[in-house]
Amino acid sequence: MAVRGTSRQELIRRRRLSGLVGRQGEQSTFQEALKQSPEDAPQFLFHIHGPAGVGKSTLLRHLQTIARDAQALTAFLDESATDPVDAMTDISSQFAQQGVELKRFDKLLSTYRQRRHEADAGAATSAGGSEPGLEGAGPSASSVIASQLGLVGLGMIPGVGPFAGAVDPNRVALGADRVKAVLSGRLRSHEDVELVASPLKSLTPVFLQDLGEAARRRPWLVLFFDTYERTGPLLDMWLRSILVSDQYGQLPANVLVVLAGQSQLDARCWGDWVDLITDLPLNVFTDTEARQLLTAKGVTDERVVEVILKISGCLPVLVSTLAESRPTSVNDVEDPSGTAVERFLKWESDPTHRAAALACALPDGFDEDIYLQAVDGEGSGQLFNWLRSMPFVTDRAGQCRYHDVVRDAMLRLQRKQSPARWKEQHTRLADAFRAWCCQLEGGDARGGIRWADERWRSWKRQETYHRLCADHRIALPRALRELLDAHDHDLSTLRRWVQTLSRAANDADASIVRDWGDQLLAALEEPNPGFSVLTLLLSGGTLDAPGQSLALTMRAWEHRKVEDYGRAVADYTTAICLHPTARAFRGRGECHRLSGCHDEALIDFNRAIELEPEIAWAHVSRGQIYYSSGQYEDALIDLNKAIELDPRHYFGLSNRGLTYHAMGRYEEAVADFTQAIAVIPEFAWAFINRGRAYELALEYEDALSDFDRAIEIDPENAWAFSCRGGLYHSVGRYEEALSDFSRSAAIDPDNAFYLTHRALTYRFMGRIAEALSDLTHVIELHPAYTWAVDIRARIYSSLGRSEEALDGFTRAIELEPGAVWPLCSRGHTYRLLGRLEESLADFERALQLDPSRTFALTNRGVIYRLQGEYDKALADFDRVVELDPGDGWNHYEKAVVLHALRHEGRDSQVAYVVGLFSAMSPQTIYPLANLFLLHCLISDWREAERYLASVIGGNPSRTEIVELTAVMNSLEQIVQFPEAVLTSFRDRLEVALVESRGQLPS
Repeated sequence: MAVRGTSRQELIRRRRLSGLVGRQGEQSTFQEALKQSPEDAPQFLFHIHGPAGVGKSTLLRHLQTIARDAQALTAFLDESATDPVDAMTDISSQFAQQGVELKRFDKLLSTYRQRRHEADAGAATSAGGSEPGLEGAGPSASSVIASQLGLVGLGMIPGVGPFAGAVDPNRVALGADRVKAVLSGRLRSHEDVELVASPLKSLTPVFLQDLGEAARRRPWLVLFFDTYERTGPLLDMWLRSILVSDQYGQLPANVLVVLAGQSQLDARCWGDWVDLITDLPLNVFTDTEARQLLTAKGVTDERVVEVILKISGCLPVLVSTLAESRPTSVNDVEDPSGTAVERFLKWESDPTHRAAALACALPDGFDEDIYLQAVDGEGSGQLFNWLRSMPFVTDRAGQCRYHDVVRDAMLRLQRKQSPARWKEQHTRLADAFRAWCCQLEGGDARGGIRWADERWRSWKRQETYHRLCADHRIALPRALRELLDAHDHDLSTLRRWVQTLSRAANDADASIVRDWGDQLLAALEEPNPGFSVLTLLLSGGTLDAPGQSLALTMRAWEHRKVEDYGRAVADYTTAICLHPTARAFRGRGECHRLSGCHDEALIDFNRAIELEPEIAWAHVSRGQIYYSSGQYEDALIDLNKAIELDPRHYFGLSNRGLTYHAMGRYEEAVADFTQAIAVIPEFAWAFINRGRAYELALEYEDALSDFDRAIEIDPENAWAFSCRGGLYHSVGRYEEALSDFSRSAAIDPDNAFYLTHRALTYRFMGRIAEALSDLTHVIELHPAYTWAVDIRARIYSSLGRSEEALDGFTRAIELEPGAVWPLCSRGHTYRLLGRLEESLADFERALQLDPSRTFALTNRGVIYRLQGEYDKALADFDRVVELDPGDGWNHYEKAVVLHALRHEGRDSQVAYVVGLFSAMSPQTIYPLANLFLLHCLISDWREAERYLASVIGGNPSRTEIVELTAVMNSLEQIVQFPEAVLTSFRDRLEVALVESRGQLPS
């Protein structure tokens, strides 16, 4: 694309800048940098700073002209660039106007805007619904993104730079997880979620790549940042990252950056890089410099010059403004009430120009539409263009702003000269902004779409500003109430509203508004700004009952974000007393649910549904309560209702899938998770749960495919690795299981569940020392984690460390008195030690807790058999065979008892069990050992010998040898062993036991 010729605007700017006087040293320093090669230039970051009105913007514009004359590609940014995304957008747009497009960045930026719009629209159209993990009718996606991820997304890592000590990193990390869960429900892919949740991570590398290509086409790229005292807090960390680190990629060497602002750069951000910054402080003009400027403007009358020097204080912007109309007399020079602006306007002979200049100072900024409202339709496009050309006006493509020094003076003048006129003009402007807002609102009664529209927010904020200026006593309560809505949208919007209120206070000279502004600005600097602002508003006594209820409901959400459920419940309760809403009931219900108070939660969800029966999320929340308490049928009723209200309610579908899963209805569970995935193709959580359902339905290939897909979507999902590891473990692929459990533990190093699973895998692989190491680490971190205590005790038992094993099982029983499995483990250990009475007591207790526990029934039956109580034993084995007819061990024990009783048909029963075990895998120790015992039972010593050899040849564990020896010895009561045979069997098992000890840690 050819470079466009010089525009009329550029010629005007050059004409205005041609009169620049002074600042020669600053210009020379910048020009010298442009003359050097990028590799040799020691200066690449310039900082111009000084008080308002000293000419920073003018110098910056002049430096831009110098850069363009040197064929540099330039971009000029001011306070309209409120964050790094805005900054990159402006740079790309201005480069395109100079014939260099950042095409890949522009394409990705367009995608970002569309996806962000989709996320916001999803929030606005959810009819007050909430997201999983978020409060019902609570913050929008934008709110959560901006308030919880905004700092990280913009590169402002908590604890670094201007935000040091202001934000809790753990809280931000928690917010990041919640945001991604929200966005996963609204966007199409994992890449889209990352783009919206962390835009800088996605946009900045592409931006820098395109800058690199642009840099090859021009000698220099120069980025100018004006009013940096306003934008610095939002741009500092990002700008530092692209200038001095490779966090986002490489910045071309021929990029210069010039910052201009009133204050020094923040030492917390730039302190380590001061040697790279060229500092250019500006002060007011010297007397000589001011006279040079006046002479250049044609002002030579000494009396006029003296007046200008006196009333301007040699402040460059006022010297230039006062000189612009070429005054030739000082008829009113002695007027004590005169100000610089008043004198300037008096020297402007055209009253229409005077009126327009004053009227357009009222809005904070203006375009042609606002100009027409401000000046009562007076003037024409020519007059608007005249105003844009004034030295105190900054013009960016028709969006104009007065210099603060001039605007402040004009506002003071008008406010004092005619309070009635002041009120009338601000009211007219407020009404105009209200009308424009109404045009955008259309039929949106709820207000969600309004707040999602950036233009609406801007106009609404300006309406609020002008109403405060017109009559702050009437407007202040409404403005403070609007802060709640702004907060509900996002923290960035809240900040803008507070800044607007503070600006109105200064411009209207309203002390009560100024006090509020100061307090609110201070609250925004607190570690939890949203919470602090809400607390301040609640303490101010300006909110009505519904407003107080909303503020308390929102503050309760702030408590919930940090899991302070007690304070959250207190705020929700007060909110309900003031003005009951479904939002408050649902929020309190969620707190109760998360605290395990299901009865209280159920009451709140019932009330929320009474108030808003057609809100799907309330039914989902109540369904979760029923699910958690095992009331699956009731859960299905609520979840079915939620899905009826919203067939694409992915969280309702997912929870119904969980309910079906818990009920063993795996096919229906798979169907629901499949529907949820159809709504959200990148829903990793649904893939994991569908995989679990497939696994329990023995559809292992489908399960593995789902776990793989979940990991592909979210490579840092520890739970996905754990589930896949569990599948590998269950099918005997221990190396792969170990790898997955290790990955889970690396992602979440202190998670007891993942470490215990890895320990189990180590145990099955025979890596006992590593298993014990993991379990001991878990118990050190989580002393009350019963499962790890029990598993370690089992390993101790297998190693013959019986006392340690019994101590472990006893500890597990103390931790969970109602649990069956530690009782069974301890009872089994007692049985192997021959302590039958203690063993029997444990199994009796286990069966009181769970009468159908087959392991306990079998072991109690064995103890009864060993004690010669065959009828009781037979009753237990009959029951266990009925419960689990496919378990050969139970058939074996029943056959032993029948043999002992010389029961009719005992031989056929033994033959049946022989056939049952023979059909099992010959590579497995368990059926081989039982075939050995069965042939002992029927006195077939040759076959018994053969199977014993197979058992020993299979390298059995110590536990298996001990168990087999104990059972063989128990057969002496009912089988007549030849002495030589029994001695041979015992000797061989003893040798195997000794050899197994040599392989295991002591």
